[in-house]
Amino acid sequence: MSDDRELRVALSEGPFHVALRAAVEARGLTLDRLRQRLEERGLRVGMTSLSYWQQGLRRPERPESLRAVRALEEILILPPRSLMGLLGPPRPRGRGQSAGPAAGAGPYPSAVGPARALSTLLHELDGVADDRRLHIAGMYESLQIGADRSTTRRETLQVVQAHEDAADRYIMVYRGDIGCDVERVRIRALEDCRVGRVRRDGPTALVVAELLFDRALRTGDTQVMRYELADPSGVEATEYERGFRFPAGQYVLRVSFAPEALPVSVRRFARHESAAGEHDQGELALNAHHAVHLVTGSLQPGLVGIRWKWS
Repeated sequence: MSDDRELRVALSEGPFHVALRAAVEARGLTLDRLRQRLEERGLRVGMTSLSYWQQGLRRPERPESLRAVRALEEILILPPRSLMGLLGPPRPRGRGQSAGPAAGAGPYPSAVGPARALSTLLHELDGVADDRRLHIAGMYESLQIGADRSTTRRETLQVVQAHEDAADRYIMVYRGDIGCDVERVRIRALEDCRVGRVRRDGPTALVVAELLFDRALRTGDTQVMRYELADPSGVEATEYERGFRFPAGQYVLRVSFAPEALPVSVRRFARHESAAGEHDQGELALNAHHAVHLVTGSLQPGLVGIRWKWS
């Protein structure tokens, strides 16, 4: 079948990714050239997104992505709405639907106050629709509290497992303390991932960032990643909590304090999503390295963390 014939059939019958791939091949354009042509029109679409669109691993849904599809129809010399018409209605969004890498990415709307702001940031990264693709098999977090009583560094080592094919990223959610300057917050990939798009909301001190894998996982595949977050805002910290939207495996949290600034008391706490109050409260004693830790396993949706008093 000739390229033109294959293209006509694909545009007539779909699906979208087959038609897009046929159009790109028929016009003899590389994805990089396609990306450049879009950028000339003020539309920024990454090579990864274009590749996933034509492989059927992801579909364009955001307003900017849909504008890019309309531009692709012109660039590829296709009839108006020939690609748009193959997209169909948007996928259902929301907690009751299939969701992905944002799941277990940290604070979740029912436990964190600024639910609307978080939902908006996740929506900008197509995060809500992917919520349940990944399961947190294990997570180790190390928090450093500086001499000025602020959180100077957080490092996370995490293992996730894919529940569906095509999971290719994890969305990290961070909520700073009141007074945090989100523009100063920096995320750095340390091992087996790289930082993608980052979104911030100053009034709620929320930062949401993509941690991209080097491949799309298949169901059952695992991914290890290590990353750090630095918040030099200098805001005094009195607790750290981690939210889990879905059941998870083992979680370890270690908090270390500068010897010049030690708390007078430290406690652990947890709260189930459906519970009214906290439970699992208990004193933690500083060790010789001025640190405390907690270990939990088989986590249910909710919050777990450590809080301390300075005086």
